This record gives sequence, C-alpha cells and structure tokens, in this order.
Amino acid sequence: MKRFWNTVTTEADSGVALDGRPVRTPGRAALVLPRPALAEAVAAEWRAVGETIDPRAMTLTGLANAAIDRIAPDPAAFAAGLARYGESDLLCYRAEGPEPLVARQAAAWDPLLGWARTRYDVHFAIAAGIMPVAQPPATVARLNEAVAALAPFTLAGLSPVVTLTGSLVAALALVEGAATPDTVWAAAGVDEAWQAELWGEDAEAAHARALRRAEFDAAVRFLGLLG
Repeated sequence: MKRFWNTVTTEADSGVALDGRPVRTPGRAALVLPRPALAEAVAAEWRAVGETIDPRAMTLTGLANAAIDRIAPDPAAFAAGLARYGESDLLCYRAEGPEPLVARQAAAWDPLLGWARTRYDVHFAIAAGIMPVAQPPATVARLNEAVAALAPFTLAGLSPVVTLTGSLVAALALVEGAATPDTVWAAAGVDEAWQAELWGEDAEAAHARALRRAEFDAAVRFLGLLG
C-alpha cells in the first residue's frame, strides 16, 4: 500500500491520526494507546513511512494492533496460551555435559529461577537432557496467575519475549524489572553461543540471530513505553 497521508499527529486520548483521521487497526478498531509516550512512538513509525508501507518496519504498531484486535477481546485465553511456556521453560532443561556448558547454563539461569522461586513462592523441576519433566502443579498455577494478571498491551509485548527466548520465567523477570534485556537475551542464547564458539557461526546464522534480536529489542521498547 502506498503512503496516502501528509501529517501524523497524536490525539488527546493517545490515539494516532493521519491528516486528522484516526488510524484504525486491521480489525477496524481505533488505534488508541495506553500511554502518550507509546502513542508518540507509534506515530513516529507512521511518519517514517516512505512511499509504501512496510509493516515489518512498524513493529510497535504491529504489537499495538495485536493488543487491541487479538488480545483485548479475550485476554484470559491469550494469557493461558502464553503461560503454557512455563511448563517447559528453557531454564529447566540443562545439558548433561560438557562441564563448561553446564556451568554456563547454571550461571545464567539459576539467578532467574531463584528470583522466580522467591517472587512467586514456587519450586521448579530441573531436568538434565531433553526428556520432558513435569513442573509441580502449584508452580504452573502460580505462573498462570502471574501472566493472567497482566494487561493486554503488556501481554502483547511479553509474547515475543517469551517465544524468542523460550523462557516464561526470564520474560516475567524482564517485565518486573528483575532482569535487564541484555541479561535475558544472553541467558536465552547460552547454548547457541556455546555452539558458535565450538564450530564457528556462519553468516546466515548470524543474520537470523540479528533479526531475532531486533524483534526482541522492539518488544522490550514496547514494554518500556508502557511504564
């Protein structure tokens, strides 16, 4: 689609307007943001559009659309689906060897699990290898409650962090300010970094990782603008 507007403004209700007309989501709802700072950031994406719209370059708008169209109509169902990642959290699956990798995983992952144990009063089952391990029902229930308590826009930002890292625990630590984005990203990439050190990283793998990091950073920025 070609650009059809000249001016982009933010409205008193934190909506975004093109030439004075409210922007609407793909579901035809008004694109109204919960914070003025996020509204301005979304407006900046629309101002930056060249001759044609590239949705891939408008990540904040895409997350806002998801919050309004996909999540807000039934946040409980969306939260339940996202919370299921806690049943097979990356941080609970450790390598059997070699010892340096086991140590790296422990150094990166144990503090995050320790935070969750204290924050939610839960316990985690830890497995060595790839065989699935069931988490205690009380842990699953408590993590479900934590995710269900989040607002639709927060869920929209949390979702890519969870799916990109494979860790609900790390994503919740990020949302609650208990871990920095760099800490979470590094924790998620322990195994990948180890393999790259052993065998080298080809250009295609590096490019794919850079794309994932850009998506992660966009979600982190989205969450930050909600604060």
